[in-house]
Amino acid sequence: MCEQGELTVDDVPEPTPGKGQVLLSVTRTGICGSDLHGRHHADLVADVAEQAGYPHLMRMDQKIVMGHEFVGTVAEYGPGCHKRWKPGTRVVALPMIDSDTGPHLLGLSEKAPGAYAEKVLVQESMTMPVPDSLSDDEAALTEPMAVAWHAVRRAEIGRGQAAVVIGCGPIGLAVIAMLKASGVKKIVASDLSPRRRDLARQVGAHVVVDPRETDPFDAYTPGRNEIRSVSDLVGVALDTMGKLRMVPGPVPWWHVFRLAEKLGEVPAGPVVFECVGVPGMIDQIVTTAPLRSRVVVVGVCMEPDTFRPSMAGTKEIDLRFVFGYDPGEFRDTLHMMADGKVDVTPLITGTVGLDGVDAAFTALGDPEVHAKILIDPSSDAVAP
Repeated sequence: MCEQGELTVDDVPEPTPGKGQVLLSVTRTGICGSDLHGRHHADLVADVAEQAGYPHLMRMDQKIVMGHEFVGTVAEYGPGCHKRWKPGTRVVALPMIDSDTGPHLLGLSEKAPGAYAEKVLVQESMTMPVPDSLSDDEAALTEPMAVAWHAVRRAEIGRGQAAVVIGCGPIGLAVIAMLKASGVKKIVASDLSPRRRDLARQVGAHVVVDPRETDPFDAYTPGRNEIRSVSDLVGVALDTMGKLRMVPGPVPWWHVFRLAEKLGEVPAGPVVFECVGVPGMIDQIVTTAPLRSRVVVVGVCMEPDTFRPSMAGTKEIDLRFVFGYDPGEFRDTLHMMADGKVDVTPLITGTVGLDGVDAAFTALGDPEVHAKILIDPSSDAVAP
């Protein structure tokens, strides 16, 4: 339980599945970055969620059972279920549930206790069986990997485009793994931590840099259509028009120009994934990224932030913010992992029991030691 930033282990009554719900016996639960943030900044996040239309997000003065990345076994069905799987079947589920008070987010609301527990309630319609090829440890990462898969899909990376991942914490590493699985040939990873840089290599980054020593946008060979500055863009325009106006023939130069657009010959920068989530990072990327880069903001900044619209406009930077995933992406992620297209094992760096959750939160504050710590409710381990 989390209340006023304190983590304690309590005994509570076993949950009873309602209509369309399934009771699971939890086998593994991942500790998410949003859990770490929520422990001390829940009210700030809840205020934003309420303005966005969800008034039930966890607050500091509530007793919350966190945990929205999990795998478990079917224990009991509630009324109105189709009973699709036998008791004991391993399953994962999207962390959302329906109730008499409306839909709720599991592990992020007082009204929907999560999986930092021995048992958790899920919605049968949101539940999926785990393929035999996946371990419990791997299956527990379906949810965070689905977040990364959604970000990669939203990025719409073009053929030959480079991907630059800024920040190699758990979500940055997940993005790198999904970029590799989707066939991206140029993946640059940037992080201050040597340990995280090593993990980035393990999950698929082609080039890994320490941003104190190397600008990530200088760390790869740009595509032939990539432009780094406004001066370069003006130069390309002058050179191109000089050549087009010299070409004889019946086809007007402007038709050739538009055809080049359709063929992807117009200058474009890399796709940049912001996976840090601290104030100033978006502005830094907007300032340093090549022209016409697409910036996908995956990191969640909990504080107000600023960037210069004039800089983003001058460079025609495309900003996209992402959140969550859809059920299809969740299912795709599960089977990409099961089919061996995505290897999440390098991300898993420790396991604790319920009595070790507080120590795990502390340990995750050191990027040189841990990336993803899992909770095994049956374990007596008090340190990861």
